[in-house]
Amino acid sequence: MPAPQPPLFPALNRLLADFGERLRVARLRRHLTLEQVCARADVSRMTLYRAESGNSAVSLGTYLRILAVLKLEGDLELVARDDTLGRMLQDQELPERRAPRRRKTDSEDTGEPPQ
Repeated sequence: MPAPQPPLFPALNRLLADFGERLRVARLRRHLTLEQVCARADVSRMTLYRAESGNSAVSLGTYLRILAVLKLEGDLELVARDDTLGRMLQDQELPERRAPRRRKTDSEDTGEPPQ
């Protein structure tokens, strides 16, 4: 029996449930049965049921195998592709550009007038 998963925030549970529902709809649109997807993804019926329910205990690898069976694995590449917030935070941390330091000459170091 798998270890109990830490609880998720309700909004995250809703995201997973919606994702699972989209997987189920994609399977039905392709006229694939539970057994066909289970065999092709090498998962049990219960695991597929959990995935289509949005269970947080289902591993990302399992979701990826199911997506591959449905020919949707390319969609995973879209996740976090355009990290707008991360880029904004990164830009705020960039140091200000300063003019390059001027090197002191030997005469400036000693205080003697140049010859």
